[in-house]
Amino acid sequence: MSSVIYLDNAATTRVSPEVVSRMLPYFSDHYGNPSSPHALGRAALDALESARSLVAQRFGVPLQSVIFTSGGTESNNLAILGVARKRKSGHIVTSRIEHPSVLEVCRQLEHEGFSVTYLAVSSEGLVSLDDVSRAVRDDTILVSIQHANNEIGTLQPIADIARVCKRLGVPFHTDVVQSFCREPIVLGDGQWMISLSAHKINGPKGVGALVCNGVLPDAIVFGGGQEGVRSGTENVAGIVGFAAAVELYPKDASEKMRFLRDRLIAELLRIPDARLNGSSFHRLSSNVHVSFRLIDSTTLIEHLSQEGICASAGSACHSARLQASHVLDAIGLSPEWSHGALRLSLSPETTEVEVDGAAESVRRIVSDLREAYGSRHHRAV
Repeated sequence: MSSVIYLDNAATTRVSPEVVSRMLPYFSDHYGNPSSPHALGRAALDALESARSLVAQRFGVPLQSVIFTSGGTESNNLAILGVARKRKSGHIVTSRIEHPSVLEVCRQLEHEGFSVTYLAVSSEGLVSLDDVSRAVRDDTILVSIQHANNEIGTLQPIADIARVCKRLGVPFHTDVVQSFCREPIVLGDGQWMISLSAHKINGPKGVGALVCNGVLPDAIVFGGGQEGVRSGTENVAGIVGFAAAVELYPKDASEKMRFLRDRLIAELLRIPDARLNGSSFHRLSSNVHVSFRLIDSTTLIEHLSQEGICASAGSACHSARLQASHVLDAIGLSPEWSHGALRLSLSPETTEVEVDGAAESVRRIVSDLREAYGSRHHRAV
């Protein structure tokens, strides 16, 4: 493989060299434990609090409202389980297309006696504000709706949902792992929590945050209480890298990615029997999710990989079984379409040449696969 076209940035991004350079001293020179009272410990603590300040300023919250975690999954778990543990019982509202780290927590809480409403979505993957309002009950303790869907890229109206929750007196949680730094995130002065992750924005894996405003979950990990409700020695180098990624993320990245996204979608939809999944208007700037009718996405992705193109199907395929993802099922996609799903996700580093090359490869491979399928079908008949 002489060169790689990496279009799986929704899964993870390359850590930028600038981020790596800022992290390195906290592996070697400033390696102290931030809870230690000596000079090396204080240097680590200063770096930790500097990173916390940067994230807090980004969302206009006090320093203590930023809780560093191991990533988006832990942040989602802390938000939902933490509120549930504090309230002891009650009702949660979420949607049918949430990330598994939200849905699996909700299912666990159902086993424990909590009730959960899973909102349906439109064919574009959008949640209805009226459905949110109608779902909230007297015993509702939390509404949790993801901002940008990790598969189809649909953007939910989280500012409006936050206003509904504020009016009804219910805390709101949103997973913004896919949209942070790419899309505006303004939730006002209600009770809300936001889940973040570093490795989607050219930062390191294994670090994220839960940002809280007006609501604080109970602890779900116990120990020394380093992050207040999140115990465990902090990943100082990772947290430094997280803050650096936030600070260094290009301000014009979304505009550039939106242009390339639309260019790539237009080229892919020229392929016969192709469709766009998710919203064409309320769409994450970096997400392209298409389906090719009667194509096996596993085979398509393998062929792309052989040509040096890194892509995915989202979660459309599980292990060796072809099975529609819960997201594609929720938007009403039939198996003949969902089994041919392809997700291509961009980063600020993606170029026009890469996008055009990937589109050409997809077009040719889909044509070859259909020709091969037609030949086999003809012989069988």
